[in-house]
Amino acid sequence: MKNPPRHKDGTFAPYKTKAGAAVTAAATAGVVAFGGGGAASVGSSAESGAESVNSVGRSLGKDLARKGLRREALKKLGFKIVKEAVKTELRCATASFGRVQQFFLTHPCRKLDRQVIAVGDGAGNTVAVSIAWVRMHSEEEMTRLKDVIDEHGSGDIAPLGGAVLGVAGLKFTGEHYDSRPEDSLLVIAETEAVGGHPSDRQLDDAAHVASLFPPL
Repeated sequence: MKNPPRHKDGTFAPYKTKAGAAVTAAATAGVVAFGGGGAASVGSSAESGAESVNSVGRSLGKDLARKGLRREALKKLGFKIVKEAVKTELRCATASFGRVQQFFLTHPCRKLDRQVIAVGDGAGNTVAVSIAWVRMHSEEEMTRLKDVIDEHGSGDIAPLGGAVLGVAGLKFTGEHYDSRPEDSLLVIAETEAVGGHPSDRQLDDAAHVASLFPPL
């Protein structure tokens, strides 16, 4: 999957996820007709105000994420870290599958750090956030890796599973995914709903902000 296009303020435009599912990040306001055939938006002022607040939170969250302030960044999205786990290794091929694994067999990475975080929003919604920091030997190798891993069906670096979070059966589908290149480093972030009914927007925002986290 190619990274979703974004507007200048960082909000998502419609895009296709790594799993190929079409997603529209913003909901369209409902419209009803009035007596003379005119129309007015219902609840548009309240929705606009909420979106403005959310936009500020996303912007602040991105700034904090770039500084490595993970807890603070996720808090701006309305999330609190419940549990987390980290693993570091030097062989990416053993931690990947599909064409991504085949790539690593001929282009070994220098280092792989993986983290998985469980976050809750206090309203019954829980989200698993997976981040992988892959350090390649050159920027060219990193770019080639990004081309492979961003493509739907090409495989993946296996996220740390639900077992480390105490969540049985957790699988990352790639529907809420982002990747960020930086010199020879590629950051890959994915999110999945664990409990409740988090919105696509919550999942997408968490993946995007997580992709901005610097290496551990």
